[in-house]
Amino acid sequence: MHLRLRQVLLLFVLFVPLLGLAHDVTSADQEILRNGGLWAYIRVGATHMLTGYDHLLFLTGVIFFLKGFKDILMFITVFTIGHCITLIGATYTGITANEHLVDAVIALSVLYKGFENLGGFEKLKVKSPNLLLMVGLFGLIHGFGLSTRLQSFDMGEEQFLAKILCFNLGVEVGQILALIPIVFIITLSRKHKQFPAFYQAVNWYLVLAGIGLFAYQMYGYFTGH
Repeated sequence: MHLRLRQVLLLFVLFVPLLGLAHDVTSADQEILRNGGLWAYIRVGATHMLTGYDHLLFLTGVIFFLKGFKDILMFITVFTIGHCITLIGATYTGITANEHLVDAVIALSVLYKGFENLGGFEKLKVKSPNLLLMVGLFGLIHGFGLSTRLQSFDMGEEQFLAKILCFNLGVEVGQILALIPIVFIITLSRKHKQFPAFYQAVNWYLVLAGIGLFAYQMYGYFTGH
């Protein structure tokens, strides 16, 4: 048990700085969007999701809690609908917020999922909220986070809605590409006797990563970095 916790802490120390830098808006992305047309928005959207480790950590936590493919498909669909609503709606209407605060809430969703998977609510003798409802709610928040990133780009005025839809399509493509190996690894790991230890280690990492990402984003909010 102590060895497993040390391994999780080591992963936390090594990777949280990288997670904090995930899916930042870069000048290179802006150049791609400026010169590449609508296909460029699909490309940047896919890349944004593939490097959006906070989004992927949350989805990993959701999949860890589920066993059947139908359940996985249902929950991922609800999450996808949620983030499509806010990504498209908030971007089109120009609704935005401080990206550090939005990402801090996303970090809390990662913490929440790890905590729930570890039986945190049961240990507190509190009934856990409806998971499907929470996944939908967090999907809305994650979509708003993606919208704040998209609105950081200079999108111009031409084909504005088409650009949003192409970025959203890219996000969905990136999400599918990322989920395939995640689902495969988790499904395969269930067949091994070490799965309970693996389950505990990964979900403890989600808790620690959520705390670290939250602290990182709040530091960025208060310092302006």
